[in-house]
Amino acid sequence: MSAREQPIETHTPMMQQFLRIKAQHPRELLFYRMGDFYELFFDDAKRAAELLDITLTARGKSGGEPIPMAGVPYHAAEGYLARLVKAGVSVAICEQIGDPATSKGPVERKVVRIVTPGTLSDEALLEERADNLLLAVAQHRDQFGLAWLDLASGRFRVLEVAGEEALASELQRLNPAETLYQDSLAYPVVTGRRGARAQPVWEFDQDSARRALNLQFQTHDLQGFGCDGLGLALGAAGCLLQYVKDTQRSNLPHIRGIGHESRAESVILDAATRRNLEIDRNLAGGESNTLLSVMDRCATAMGSRLLRRWLHRPLTDIGVLRQRHKAIQILCTEYVYEPVRAALKPIGDMERILSRVALRSARPRDLTRLRSSLQALPALHSALGNCAAERLGALSQQAAEFPELCDLLASAIGDNPPVVIRDGGVIATGFDAELDELRRISSNAGDYLLEIEQREREATGINSLKVGYNRVHGYYIEISRGQSDRAPDTYQRRQTLKNAERFITPELKTFEDKALSAKSRALAREKGLYDALLERLNEDLAPLQDSAAAVAELDVLANLAERAETLRLCQPEFSDELLFEISGGRHLVVEQVLEEPFIANDALLNQHRRMLLITGPNMGGKSTYMRQNAIIALLAHSGSFVPASSARLSPIDRIFTRIGSSDDLASGRSTFMVEMTETANILHNATERSLVLMDEVGRGTSTFDGLSLAWAAAIQLAQQVRAFTLFATHYFELTALPELCPTMANVHLDATEHQDHVVFLHNIQDGPANRSFGLQVAKLAGIPDPVLRAARDKLRELELGRDRAGTAPAPAQAELFTEPATHPVLKELEALDVDSLSPRQALELLYRMRARLD
Repeated sequence: MSAREQPIETHTPMMQQFLRIKAQHPRELLFYRMGDFYELFFDDAKRAAELLDITLTARGKSGGEPIPMAGVPYHAAEGYLARLVKAGVSVAICEQIGDPATSKGPVERKVVRIVTPGTLSDEALLEERADNLLLAVAQHRDQFGLAWLDLASGRFRVLEVAGEEALASELQRLNPAETLYQDSLAYPVVTGRRGARAQPVWEFDQDSARRALNLQFQTHDLQGFGCDGLGLALGAAGCLLQYVKDTQRSNLPHIRGIGHESRAESVILDAATRRNLEIDRNLAGGESNTLLSVMDRCATAMGSRLLRRWLHRPLTDIGVLRQRHKAIQILCTEYVYEPVRAALKPIGDMERILSRVALRSARPRDLTRLRSSLQALPALHSALGNCAAERLGALSQQAAEFPELCDLLASAIGDNPPVVIRDGGVIATGFDAELDELRRISSNAGDYLLEIEQREREATGINSLKVGYNRVHGYYIEISRGQSDRAPDTYQRRQTLKNAERFITPELKTFEDKALSAKSRALAREKGLYDALLERLNEDLAPLQDSAAAVAELDVLANLAERAETLRLCQPEFSDELLFEISGGRHLVVEQVLEEPFIANDALLNQHRRMLLITGPNMGGKSTYMRQNAIIALLAHSGSFVPASSARLSPIDRIFTRIGSSDDLASGRSTFMVEMTETANILHNATERSLVLMDEVGRGTSTFDGLSLAWAAAIQLAQQVRAFTLFATHYFELTALPELCPTMANVHLDATEHQDHVVFLHNIQDGPANRSFGLQVAKLAGIPDPVLRAARDKLRELELGRDRAGTAPAPAQAELFTEPATHPVLKELEALDVDSLSPRQALELLYRMRARLD
């Protein structure tokens, strides 16, 4: 039996206290305050030593066994907490709340807060330009209720979705730092996330959740937030709110409401699409060379976070998008965005500062940054001037000025305060007379004692009189034994020495009472004034938060205006006609890393031209061309200008991508299974208002199976789904499809050969490609010459219709793909009503064709 498992009575009183507190927090590491250190014991110590690379030692014995122990200095705890939270570990902070001088036995301690990955508010623990979300998920059959909170800003949202695909998509978008889920839920996409915690089902009770939410918002019901009818999502919100209250051990006044999001309000991007478009994470998992990395030049951190949310949730509300586009256009006029961005630079992260103010955890330098931010608002209003854009005017009005708070913070907080209030020196001199007096006494005690000594010598005529101090008797007046009889009657004897007498006077006693406690009283007075200052700021918390939200949006719009000018972006035009017409489109991210000029290309899809069949060599630019058009659509629906000479498009409801694949080993799915799952999702969920990118469908299986699947999927997308589709393929046989389906068109990426080398022109041209340049690309990749020579020989044999064994390919097959218009099988196919075929019927037809040809 280990020491921790022994009866608690066998342990020392200190360890008994630790074990009782630890029993209440079995899932967290317990940071147990002992003097200047946070100590960890038993298994917590072993785990912390491994995670933090700190020394594991032992502290005596308890229950007859050595106690494993590790510790970190309290003043350096933030750095260690950051590392633990990044590793997905939660920490309970246990502080000394009793007075060691008056305590009998161990000083009283209690857990004052629990630091978890999803409930961070401290600046040092947060990623500056990314949201840190806590998510809760409730389930009923295939319906899911989601609630998420950014504690560092107070933003609280709910959403309900149906199906695992929609759930996975939202998890990919939100990317929560911590996830709570009801313990009956068994979806690995949730339970397998780092930082996922199972919670009892009863914590998701909907009636309890409504009561808790109404109490939090001081409302009668939730109808005003537009989410009163959301049962599952509100259950999740109730669980989440209680969890935050339990971890923070404080009120949450900055959480003032809850917003309802609907998938119908945004362009839906599934998990594969977010990954393939590399919105804020590249395919390798990093942040470089992503859309966000190119588009984000925001002046404030809260602006960057808002821009990230805009890109991840493009809107379908054309009215809102046109307001954003108009605001960007006005800001671009005569470079108005430049003074606006200059005015934004002094503004700090007001969102997160105000949250810490609400939680009473704001540090002195938070308040100096808040002061600078409020002082910058008049200049921001001046820079906006009389901008005619409706949205700019509304935001300018919302970003209200706070002259009274500016004056208060200017007079209350010093110019360069220390990091924490306990160090003192935060409250400015002249703000409080009592504090100034205590500081004067504390800092000028020596001068004051000399003043008393000089005055008393002159009054008594005793030259040997001196004023002194020791820790036992405090302050005293010392007179030699020979002159002690001359001491005035007001002197009271305090101590008799061999050669001197020590006295105390009423004045010196009064000074002693002040001086000995002046420093501690000054710190206490300063803490009281600081707390009162936070209370005053909380009185204006709601309008301050509204102002911060307006500043963040102004920052994003000014940033998008700067990007529009710098990157040569154009204003997109939304059309009521079903249309996707891009002139001179470019891929923003690829353009930034190329040393040579990017080749711009057009794209045209409309009612009569639903699908572009894209052929061309590997490395010719097919994937780049497809992705750039999807990014143009995404940016347009985010409210940004787009990388093109001109862009006209109808509102899009979803963007799908089927680009590239790899094995999903965790789920036991092969590359081909992943490919087919994504393709099935597109065929089931795409509509005529969707934009679909299909790259090399069918390549994960045999040639005939892959060709058959690609053929059937293309027909279904073009004729039944009727989605706007960019369909890249190496199956040249598919280029015959436009003859059967008039809503398809062939285009290709141009390339040429020069002295046995391929030259990629990256220029989109009408019609199918005439060759693949596969061997030339292989040569560029460094394939050895003997392999290339053998490949050329084999290619020559295949082109002559004969392999090494001397058997010729089936003539009927060759005729089908070389002269498709005259082959009897295709004549039979033309006689069928192709539009009425389901994907399964089309596949069966292709397999029958294959059997006849074989």
